[in-house]
Amino acid sequence: MHARPGIPGGAADDRPGRRLADAGRRLQPAGHRLTSRILRLAFHGFDAGTLRRSWWSHASPWDPRSTSPARRPLSEALRPARRPGSASRRRTGHFLCQQEAQPRISHARNEPMTEQMTGAQALVRALEHVGVDTVFGIPGGAILPAYDPLYDSTKVRHVLVRHEQGAGHAAQGYAQATGRVGVCMATSGPGATNLVTPIADAYMDSVPMVAITGQVASAAIGTDAFQEADISGITMPITKHNFLVTDPAEIPRTILEAFHIASTGRPGPVLVDIAKDALQAMTTFPSWPPAMQLPGYRPVTRPHSKQIREAVKLIAEAKRPVLYVGGGVHKAGASPELLEFAELTGIPVVTTLMARGTFPDSHPQHMGMPGMHGSVSAVGALQKSDLLIGLGVRFDDRVTGELSSFAPYAKVVHADIDPAEISKNRHADVPIVGDCKEVLTELIAMVRADDRKGDYTDWWTALGTYKKTYPLGYTEFEDGSLAPQYVMERLSALVGPDAIYTAGVGQHQMWAAQFIGYEKPGTFINSGGAGTMGFAVPAAMGAKMGRPDATVWAIDGDGCFQMTNQELATCTIEGVPIKIAVINNGNLGMVRQWQTLFYNERYSNTDLQTVRRIPDFVKLAEAYGCVGLRCERPEDVDATIEKAMEINDVPVVIDFVVHQDAMVWPMVAAGTSNDDIKFARDMAPVWDSEE
Repeated sequence: MHARPGIPGGAADDRPGRRLADAGRRLQPAGHRLTSRILRLAFHGFDAGTLRRSWWSHASPWDPRSTSPARRPLSEALRPARRPGSASRRRTGHFLCQQEAQPRISHARNEPMTEQMTGAQALVRALEHVGVDTVFGIPGGAILPAYDPLYDSTKVRHVLVRHEQGAGHAAQGYAQATGRVGVCMATSGPGATNLVTPIADAYMDSVPMVAITGQVASAAIGTDAFQEADISGITMPITKHNFLVTDPAEIPRTILEAFHIASTGRPGPVLVDIAKDALQAMTTFPSWPPAMQLPGYRPVTRPHSKQIREAVKLIAEAKRPVLYVGGGVHKAGASPELLEFAELTGIPVVTTLMARGTFPDSHPQHMGMPGMHGSVSAVGALQKSDLLIGLGVRFDDRVTGELSSFAPYAKVVHADIDPAEISKNRHADVPIVGDCKEVLTELIAMVRADDRKGDYTDWWTALGTYKKTYPLGYTEFEDGSLAPQYVMERLSALVGPDAIYTAGVGQHQMWAAQFIGYEKPGTFINSGGAGTMGFAVPAAMGAKMGRPDATVWAIDGDGCFQMTNQELATCTIEGVPIKIAVINNGNLGMVRQWQTLFYNERYSNTDLQTVRRIPDFVKLAEAYGCVGLRCERPEDVDATIEKAMEINDVPVVIDFVVHQDAMVWPMVAAGTSNDDIKFARDMAPVWDSEE
């Protein structure tokens, strides 16, 4: 069989992987990855009728319990030949929860554990064994049996949130701050559907999370019973995998498999939906760990050496290369390798929104953040490059702008652990399937062994001109109003790079990405792919509970803050002293900016009236047991931040009242070319070709 070009082991003639990817683009909306369950089922040869029948089936055709004949999975087809000794070195999982062959467990195999217990007790016992120490959730009828043994657990702390969306985002914040799998729990029906937004958010940003939901009794499934919702079907396109469990004996193994899937390969959310009668029924807890039954799940982590050689060849030949670094590098724990590779080659680096801090902002090779609101130097570097080395990136629309005009002169090396991302949006001249840490390790070794070295003198001269001529800046208002960018600069200076910052979506998110300096990986946690309003506060709560030693600031907009600020009650009661900077411009700021630029200043339904102090954020904070502060003048910013930093026993909310007309610049208008970037209103950079 001839090897598929670029991805050894694939078929060149019939291209099953390519056909499946094409089918995926026809079957599902853009952005749904190849790992969605419907495509997994289709790849294994199940017809549409079987797919429809399987949604509520106890043993779905994808489930390892199924008796349907297995076919060779795509991940195995893409797997390079095993090298001598590679089995002992194979790494899987998120960088802080990497395993050799099994997920993190606390007991040796075949530990005698055959006691009788309920399914609910088995659930809690399994959570303890996989190392869970924190669960965010709200009890309800269908999940209530699980809460009774949870009450007795000395290893698992349950955090009673005020809304299930808060539970999901808190689990995300916990996962991103610690590298461990975040866990949230909800009851059936509306409790489960309230988790849909954070599940989708975790899916888009590749966050390892397990969502456990109660389901109505198995006999009532499909009858429109009280608080019944097909949460498995609802979340199928937005989970890495999901399970419906109706047999209590399968609960321990399902939990083990869920955590393994969530934390290995490309991380992502996994849903475990458990029928109430399965939680109530008696079962025998197995010897731990039970044998997992995931025969088709074998993520490729080690890159093929041929592809590494091809990448090194292009690097040596390039005159204008750029390291285009995404969140996958952070997920792989590959920041040290990235720094070593960048300094070894002398190639400039751009870091996406999800990779802020993965490469130090202060490093002279860092060009900034690319994209719609990226720096001119980063956007220009991509556009003028002749080689893009994409590491753990998606080539998403917010970075590429008009795709047909993105980096028009560049060849592409694209490395990602998820083969579905390779050539999804931009054709990869050298595709590399593998974990970014292992990819960079092998690139470093091969570059050191290669005598050819690139000469990038002229390239650095051009980039230096971009960086010097078009630095990030902002307008200071003549009436003395507070500029939000100034708040970010002072936070960065006074709080420092060791803190963890969270943000939701909108202007405050972009200002936080632009004007806070990030020197360490994992210090900026935000909603990148989904762009979820209300993410920041619960994510900060989860991050602080996972990293109690760290200072955690939530940067929020006044619109976002009003979506999930009820979790301040959770923070106060649970003793989680996060700090919240509300950037209060009285409007849905990013929408207002678009209305200013593209809708003739017709401000339809974006005025939140918060400048009238409805609500009064200081009084709201105090009502929740927090300390409330307000800052309206630039000269008071430092003192206000310093006062907040002195308070470490309760949450602090600062109402930063800023000018409503502050805008985020630079900007590439949606759907336009990156060449048309504006660094201020009606002001565009002059590129080399125009001089």
